Amino acid sequence: MEIVEGIYKVDEASANMAHSNVYLLIEGDELIVIDTGTAGNAKKIVDYVQKMGRQPSNVSTIILTHCHMDHAGSVKELKGLTGAKVAVHEEEADCVSGKKPLPRPKNVLFRAVSSFIKLEPVEPDIILKDNDKIGELTVIHTPGHTPGSIALLDERKKALFAGDTLRFDGEKLSGSSEQFTLDMKKAKESIGKISVLSFDVMLCGHGEPLKPNASETVKKYYGTLKQ
Repeated sequence: MEIVEGIYKVDEASANMAHSNVYLLIEGDELIVIDTGTAGNAKKIVDYVQKMGRQPSNVSTIILTHCHMDHAGSVKELKGLTGAKVAVHEEEADCVSGKKPLPRPKNVLFRAVSSFIKLEPVEPDIILKDNDKIGELTVIHTPGHTPGSIALLDERKKALFAGDTLRFDGEKLSGSSEQFTLDMKKAKESIGKISVLSFDVMLCGHGEPLKPNASETVKKYYGTLKQ
């Protein structure tokens, strides 16, 4: 599904995990994949790329908004199928490479699933920091949900990829779920950081696109958190 010109959403659903979103961003002859979904999702992404008339080798970069397995579960397989470089925030690079364990969520079911489903480690190629540029995207460090959570702002397309910092279900805007979030105070501060940005459409890790005037909606929502 093309959301705005040059940005596509590949839906990913699993019996074991909540529905999560995978995005494809066209940058000239190259494609950027933002998040990969759960394990076993890489072939679906590649099939979608080919339906767009592109080749797997056109995928130049895979950016992870954070390293939870419903977003990073297919990163190793997708890198193997495409040869793309993997980009992740510096706070979570060691989690993706397997040098340290993933942040442990509070949710009991998530913990139980995590004990059986492990993220296949892959060495990141690009280490991201706040305000870095990757292609035409600006990295916004949004800690809270996880220590290295990021959002990505495309100023040309006036689009923000919010990861799990915010969620829109088609009717209601909310922050990340407390049971899956490591630090709610930081998560709310990260929403404040996003609220001062300008964008027309917001693309979340779960749920539906928020448009138009998405940044105004986020600003109003953040105002309710401060009351």
